[in-house]
Amino acid sequence: MVKPVALSPQARAEALTRLGERELDILVVGGGVVGAGAALDAVTRGLSVGLVEARDWASGTSSRSSKLIHGGLRYLEMLDFRLVAEALKERGLLLQRLAPHLVRPVPFLYPLTHRVWERPYVGAGVLLYDTMGITSGTARGLPHHRHLLKRQALREAPALRSDALIGAVQYWDAQVDDARHTMNIVRTAACYGAHVANRSRVTRFLRQGERVVGAVVRDLESGREVEVRAKQVINSTGVWTDDTQSMAGTRGQFHVRASKGVHLLVPRDRINSRTGLILRTEKSVLFVIPWGRHWIVGTTDTAWDLDKAHPAVSSKDIGYLLEHVNKVLVTPLTPEDVEGVYAGLRPLLAGEAADTSKLSREHLVAHPVPGLVVVAGGKYTTYRVMAKDAVDEAVRNLDEKVPESTTHDVPLIGAEGYPALWNARYALAEQSGLHVARIEHLLRRYGSLVSELLALVAEDPSLGEPLPSSDDYLRVEAVYAATHEGARHLDDVLARRTRISIESWDRGVDAARTVADLIAGPLGWRQEQVDREVDHYAKRVEAEREAQHQPDDQTADAVRLGAPEIVPLT
Repeated sequence: MVKPVALSPQARAEALTRLGERELDILVVGGGVVGAGAALDAVTRGLSVGLVEARDWASGTSSRSSKLIHGGLRYLEMLDFRLVAEALKERGLLLQRLAPHLVRPVPFLYPLTHRVWERPYVGAGVLLYDTMGITSGTARGLPHHRHLLKRQALREAPALRSDALIGAVQYWDAQVDDARHTMNIVRTAACYGAHVANRSRVTRFLRQGERVVGAVVRDLESGREVEVRAKQVINSTGVWTDDTQSMAGTRGQFHVRASKGVHLLVPRDRINSRTGLILRTEKSVLFVIPWGRHWIVGTTDTAWDLDKAHPAVSSKDIGYLLEHVNKVLVTPLTPEDVEGVYAGLRPLLAGEAADTSKLSREHLVAHPVPGLVVVAGGKYTTYRVMAKDAVDEAVRNLDEKVPESTTHDVPLIGAEGYPALWNARYALAEQSGLHVARIEHLLRRYGSLVSELLALVAEDPSLGEPLPSSDDYLRVEAVYAATHEGARHLDDVLARRTRISIESWDRGVDAARTVADLIAGPLGWRQEQVDREVDHYAKRVEAEREAQHQPDDQTADAVRLGAPEIVPLT
């Protein structure tokens, strides 16, 4: 069992120093799920590895997905059997071996609306979906699908209008907190020796002739620059791929187009159902996904060529999702029911004139110039395969023989011992003085690392109290985010280490001051920085709310950009 290490401020500073000391085998640029996976893949092959991210871990697409680990049932209809089989294998690995503390089963109901032909058609597809999962050798842990009569379906989901279905098929997939999962991959890579640093931007690549031999990395917290030498650089920057490639003086062998996917969060009591829903739309499918005390409703699929860092949600986006979900609900949702929103950008592979509705979810790996590997495309579920393929391409150009990937058998930090601790949750509650529901919450987020949080609570019992207006989260989680999970700013804690920014009515404004005070000590903030962080967060929320009232992408984007990026006081 690997020894846990903390992504503390001190560890980050040391990593930046180490990055400049000697040539690495692999430098990974981009701290989304694929970049994190590539760092873990490379370091567990025995290579020296660096990983840098310009903002926070998973701050782009990897914190703004539909939170699903799934094979993609609709890809079966497109006859993309290879992609589905690959994703189902990865789903099984994550559920059973790699991250059982973070990935869990979730049921979905597929309402049937046509008599005679639809049940056998959908049933055959879902049967194939289940069968492909079983043949991957890793599918156990999810129930088999089942056919339901109309009355059975309405018992499962009383929120559905009686005239919206004639029956249903129920099947199971899995879900994950994507931002926490990505951060855990980064932390696991650090446990095996990778030097990892967020808020560290690549400003240019180092060249020897045509060859890329490293990068200049600027620490955005201090302003200092580090020259990082590496035998191979992996560009894993998602929707920023073309921008990063341009620094190497190449257009690359493929291009990435951004497609915006919008999601809404509504309180759990607004939709009376024991199961998630998957609904057909004229363009794609719509998910209603159970998420703690909420439902996630999504998603859209529209081209986006505006600000990549903070894709804005417009009133048009919200109206589209509400219109489609309300077609099947007894009690329609209104804009006032929407508690949180977020938008993510899918990095889709594109030709010169491709339309986003036809772009591929497949991934590609290329070597546009010597020393630089580019990986792009794909879907969240298959991140590990994408990472493996990128590292495979990079090591082909290393002189020494490098072992094969082992990440299919490397549990993420917190996974080891999780089932036993879950079984002991009542004993943990008694020992810690916390309610068992609190212990269950912590176990589902931290797995076997729960002992580190409980030790902090034992030292300071006040850390066992909930945060203001965000009762699901404890004060200790904010502290732990800064001391162990690499959080550098208030936004990192409220938007990614926790989900307060989308799960509370005020989107975290009430908790902001308390959280900023809690993390100020570990992060070495003066009072001026505490005030600045709280003010910045309030302006971010205000800009997001105002953007939601705008009629289109252009006006929503302009309003959202009214909230500036947070930077430390110098």
